[in-house]
Formats: sequence, structure tokens, C-alpha cells
Amino acid sequence: MSTKRSVTATPLGPTTGIEFAGLVGDDLVDRAVADECLTALDRHGVAIYREVDVDDEGLVAFSRLLGDVVPLPMGGHEYPEIQRITRDASKSKLAAYREATFFWHIDGTTADVPDKATLLTARQVTDDGTGDTEFANTYAAYDALPDDEKRELEGVRVVHSFTAAQLLVDPDPSPQERAAWDRVPSREHPLVWTHRDGRKSLLIGATAGTIVGRPHEQGRALLDGLLDWSTSPQFTVRHRWHSGDLVIWDNTGMLHRAQPYGETSSRLMHRTSIKGEEAIQ
Repeated sequence: MSTKRSVTATPLGPTTGIEFAGLVGDDLVDRAVADECLTALDRHGVAIYREVDVDDEGLVAFSRLLGDVVPLPMGGHEYPEIQRITRDASKSKLAAYREATFFWHIDGTTADVPDKATLLTARQVTDDGTGDTEFANTYAAYDALPDDEKRELEGVRVVHSFTAAQLLVDPDPSPQERAAWDRVPSREHPLVWTHRDGRKSLLIGATAGTIVGRPHEQGRALLDGLLDWSTSPQFTVRHRWHSGDLVIWDNTGMLHRAQPYGETSSRLMHRTSIKGEEAIQ
């Protein structure tokens, strides 16, 4: 690593998460740091940089070292690559939909090629400790399944939709609201994503609504059981935010969720996303 600072790396759990300490600001914008981050994501799924305090210019520059950065719609920020994550409607047009992020999910499951990774840095944190973010490793969860259960999942397909996630927040929407949700295209995927490197992960979470060819109740039982398994302690890590923290996760094999925080919360995150490199197969 080219920086002269003393940097420590501490694994956080048996399968998931690693924390780096010692980098500050533009120390992050370094090819060697980015390569170490990519390696960490492959091995641990989540990389946490404690109180790095990178500014928005540095956040975008570091993101570009990790891959192609996706312009984010309705981000509410001068940088098109940055999206504000907040429940304050005066700061983000997407604030009304943030409650859905309180449920386990993977970003981009209604796309053919989900984003490769997500970066989130804390600009403001709450005083009451709300708004922690949790991560669950569906690579590790799949690997730990018994072989007979893995065989049962072969060929199973699942439908992901925006509607499925929103129904968790509002199970009884108005006809107009339901119609608006349904206009967002759904996507059918294999329940087990076989990646080009041979690794396999589970495509589950809030957007997973139905199993193709099975009665709704039977499909829900399978999806709920896999979600309970994948979010058990051996596959998860919980991050308590400090101002200036930066967290990066592999969006292709990690579920995530925010712990609930209120509409008047001061919590404000800046997000960038790295373009996906492989279609779901």
C-alpha cells in the first residue's frame, strides 16, 4: 500500500465483514487501496473504513478506481454519481421510499445485471443510535446448506418486483398506488445465482415475491425459510455508524437493510454504485 499511514485490517465475523482503520480523506484515492478493497470484498463481502472522512470528490474518485460508476437518478446532488440517502423529503425525491430499505434486500434485482457494489458514507448520524446497517452473506449461506437442500434448489426460479418490497411497507395500498408500483417491470431469475467464477449466491430478500410454478404459500415458505437461514448470526454483521465512516459491499451476494429511523431523523448518507459486470444466470 502506497500510503505511509499505519493501516490495520480486522475481520469482523466468521464469514462476513472486515474493518480498516488508519486511512483519512484522500489516502483512500489510491490504486493499491482500491485493489485491497476489491480483494476484501471477494473474501469478506463488506469492507468498512472507519472515520475516513472522504469528501464527495474523493468518494467519486475512489468509486472510479473500483469500477464504472453508475449515474444515480433523482440523487439530489451536484455529482450525478452521488445519491442522498435520507428520509427528509426536502433533500431527496426518493425519501418516501426509504422505509422499504428496513427490510433485507439486494439492490437491482429487477435488472438483468445488478450493480457490482455499493458505497455508503455517513455525512450525518443520529444521536440516538438508530439507522445501523446490517449485512448478510448469501454466498456463505448457500455454501453452508446441506447438499440435499442445494439439489432441491436447482432449477428453481423466483420473480423479483418493486411491488413485493413495497407491500411489506404498505400491505393495503390504494388501487392507484398499487398500479404505480406494478408499472415498474418485474424480473424472473434463478433462485441460485451461479457466478462466472463458479461461486453461488441466493437471490432472496424483499423483492422476491413468488416462486415460479408453485402455490403462493408454498413459495413463500421456501423464500422465508431461506431468508431466515441467510440472516442468522454466522452470516451477518451489523454496522453502527460514526460520522465519516465509509462502507462498501458486494451487491451480488450480500443482503442489506437499515435499522428503522424516523422521517425527522438527521441521518444522511451519500451513496455511489459500481456498475455490474455479469448477468444473473
